Amino acid sequence: MSPSPAIPRLMWFFAIVYVVEGIGQAKSGIVWQPLTHYLKQTQGWGPTEVSVSLAVVDLPWVIKPLYGLISDFLPLFGSRRRAWLIVANLAGALAFVGVALVSAPRDIVPALVLTAIAMAVSSTLCGALLVENGKRTGRSASFVNQQWLFFSLALIVASLLGGQLAERLEAGAALHAAAWIAAAAPLAVLPALILVPETPAPIDIGALRARFAALLGALRSRLLWLIAGYLFCYYFSPGFGTPLYFHMTDTLGFSQGFVGLLSSVNAAGWIAGGLLYTGVLRHLSTKTMLRLSIAAGVVTTLTYLGLDGSGSAVAIYFVTGIANMLATIATLSLAAEACPEGAEGFGFAALMSVINLATPLSDSVGSALYEHVFASRLAPLIIVSAAFTAVAWPLLRFMPQPTPRPPTDANAPPPMLP
Repeated sequence: MSPSPAIPRLMWFFAIVYVVEGIGQAKSGIVWQPLTHYLKQTQGWGPTEVSVSLAVVDLPWVIKPLYGLISDFLPLFGSRRRAWLIVANLAGALAFVGVALVSAPRDIVPALVLTAIAMAVSSTLCGALLVENGKRTGRSASFVNQQWLFFSLALIVASLLGGQLAERLEAGAALHAAAWIAAAAPLAVLPALILVPETPAPIDIGALRARFAALLGALRSRLLWLIAGYLFCYYFSPGFGTPLYFHMTDTLGFSQGFVGLLSSVNAAGWIAGGLLYTGVLRHLSTKTMLRLSIAAGVVTTLTYLGLDGSGSAVAIYFVTGIANMLATIATLSLAAEACPEGAEGFGFAALMSVINLATPLSDSVGSALYEHVFASRLAPLIIVSAAFTAVAWPLLRFMPQPTPRPPTDANAPPPMLP
């Protein structure tokens, strides 16, 4: 039986939005390597200074529940999702233009914060659409897989291009060129909005009361709090993303172009993980996927102990990408299944904010340990990070698994309150 026409349209929409995110996210997209290179080379910043100073760029991702609340409670021109997506992506394009026009860190960082706000709002609204349509069709995991497959494809291109810009241009010119490219990406979301079914949602008191009741229910949900705690513990392990960049460039002597290539290899691993899920693992339960992702995370983190040259780096980055994709599918599917009806934007954004809070804390703590405790040695930090990831395993026994709704007709209008 062929899928409903609504499913392919939604799959294309999620693909387009996450291509834009793969290019435009300040901490992973096309600007990230040129930005890090610029701060290191022209400003003399070290790992801790880079991690801590740029942690503010993660703040808009931490307060994603606020955007979810606004979208859930205050439709714009009768639209809870599409109109806000137009505003967010236009704002994102303008904010990246701002990054392209400034040079001092005191100006770059605020401009990057504005890009992060725009991307975080767009991501929140896309997440709400994923939850609403995932519960209606029973395709949450498939939608998550689609998003991150295309995010990874975009990241391959963005990483290669960012690395080449940093390799071939003066540091400031590379950053500005990357920002101009990133400014064009959000505009692609605008025509894609025709792919999204949405029932008009005018503001009325009855709907607001119903959504407020759903919000209170979400805040009282023991399951939601347990999942939030698990996600924080899983993602808060002293990270070595920024220390790894310094180790590869200063100790191993990798060129900027090769560092960009490694990021694209990692993204290719994400794609391989997505294909592995689609072909082999999609019938596994969410809890089994979580156990598999923890085990894979520990093992692949420890493989960094063997990083001693370009060959080992390529292999390690690829297998790490596979493990990261499996972890993303497992944790985001868990979050989508747990979101209460009527407060999808808030619920999913709240759980994603836990991840977005844990991740920069992880990188900042890891950078401080690398620079001030482990004397710029990567191996002890790798062991500590793997150990923290392993701690998430026993936490699973305290967490009941949410029961997803059975699939319904995908042609039916989205479950939105009038």
